[in-house]
Amino acid sequence: MKIAFIGLGNMGEPMAANLVKAGFDLNIHDVDRNKAESLVQAGAHWADSIQAAVSEADVVMTSLPSPAIIKQVASAEDGLIAHIREGAIWIELSTNNLDVWRDVRELAASKQVRTLDAPISGGAEGAAAGTLTVLVGGDQATFDECQPIFSAIGKRIDYLGEAGAGYVAKIAQVVLCYLHSVALSEALMLGVKGGVPADKMLAIIQNSTGRSYVADRYGPSILNGDYDPTFELGLALKDMRLTLELAGQVMAELPMCRQVEQMYGQAVDQFGGKAPHLMAVKLLEQANDKPLRG
Repeated sequence: MKIAFIGLGNMGEPMAANLVKAGFDLNIHDVDRNKAESLVQAGAHWADSIQAAVSEADVVMTSLPSPAIIKQVASAEDGLIAHIREGAIWIELSTNNLDVWRDVRELAASKQVRTLDAPISGGAEGAAAGTLTVLVGGDQATFDECQPIFSAIGKRIDYLGEAGAGYVAKIAQVVLCYLHSVALSEALMLGVKGGVPADKMLAIIQNSTGRSYVADRYGPSILNGDYDPTFELGLALKDMRLTLELAGQVMAELPMCRQVEQMYGQAVDQFGGKAPHLMAVKLLEQANDKPLRG
């Protein structure tokens, strides 16, 4: 099975590496050639264009940062759908919105290309370890055919039903990361302002009913001031906006999500979209004139 992998960011590069380790014949492409160096050394084949990457592939996988870029990569004159072969499979691993996915799926269907939305969860560390959760929507038979691919990048593979179900599940669960980050920072701030050392307060939270993945994984990055540079603030805001778009489509009222989206928007305005995603917490530190440090 020949695979083309497009998008070698913090999640894409380690996923591609695990596909190479699993023995797949892999063509790779990214706008930044430097991101491919370690993969080429491991046995992947660099392609200078999307056309060169996908034209002979049985399966194309994309890991891209936004719906706008997904649409551009898919529908441009020199893009994926123009050059993918008829009958191939396209596995879309990003966090996307339903409108863009509907539009590009229609284009793909015109070439008899089968599609699976398969957004992933588990962070960069899960991508590196091959332990991601993969949330899949689309045709059951196509999903079954791609099981060996999913097994190379993930530990938990959930087939959720019709097209778009993977995106819905991903958006619904990923929003908790950002809500939890804000809630954690407020709990820490309350303790610190009341006289409890930040590291003590975090340890208490990590051993209480308020314990969470966010407290364990990101609490230390708040306390050491690096705000976790493995994920960008702008991408977090993109996820929050996708959440509100989905809420509008399904008629769900989510007041906490609206508040957190506004906070992340303010953080991007102040610190820039390339800043570490936990820089949203810095707004709380500024408002309280108190850094959260161990």
